[in-house]
Amino acid sequence: MQTQPNKKPTVKLSIVTVCYNSEKTLEDCILSVLTQSYGNIEYVVVDGNSTDETQNIIAKYKDRIDTIICEPDDGIYDAMNKGINSCTGDIIGILNSDDVYASKHELSNIAKCFSGSPHSEIVLGNIEFHNFETGKVIRTYSAKYFEPYKLRFGWIPPHPACFVRKRVYEKYGLYCVDFKIAADYERFVHWLYVQRLSFAKIDRTIVKMSLGGASTANIRSTFTLNKEVITACKNNGLYTNILFLLSKYPFKILEFLPRKPKQA
Repeated sequence: MQTQPNKKPTVKLSIVTVCYNSEKTLEDCILSVLTQSYGNIEYVVVDGNSTDETQNIIAKYKDRIDTIICEPDDGIYDAMNKGINSCTGDIIGILNSDDVYASKHELSNIAKCFSGSPHSEIVLGNIEFHNFETGKVIRTYSAKYFEPYKLRFGWIPPHPACFVRKRVYEKYGLYCVDFKIAADYERFVHWLYVQRLSFAKIDRTIVKMSLGGASTANIRSTFTLNKEVITACKNNGLYTNILFLLSKYPFKILEFLPRKPKQA
């Protein structure tokens, strides 16, 4: 009996990485995508016209990156939108330039989850915040207990571990560039509260994320985030207020407790 060659999976995953002056972390990010075991991945990298070694790192892997966009942008969400518009896959995920996938099997796991839940438009996984210098896990952020009603209290699914069917972006639009931090939150409100889109959750760590992102950097960013969250809710007809948003912070302490993630 002849052995049949391995067929490329029919579901195509597109991964978008946006970056700007990311020379310290970008190569690890790129390699975490290029070494995935899943056999049908499109990789899109959007650079905001970096002035450090970022473009040289991208050029090093240009033969393995499907689409490279290098030009000035109007912020991170504008760059994400450019990447999404370039995607040809059925499912789109966004991996930040200072983050990595937790193992080489994460995109295979995501594809299996979509296959096992064909009516789901979105799949949500977990993330870990790491200190990559020490190798220590600082905080875990799980999608396990997320439900859409929690959006009015400022709870948001872990965006780097969120995968969305392309048709959702095509039908309901891209990220609003008027937001500096909370455009992903605004989309979740629209998708899950307004449109009531079906979603599935996978209780495993999909992404290892570095501390210090735009929404976790300092007190000022927290103030900006909450202000934008209120605006996003108002724009989508979801009532909230600052007391609702502040109520989540005592519970967030639990994210710093040790948790044994599910891995391959």
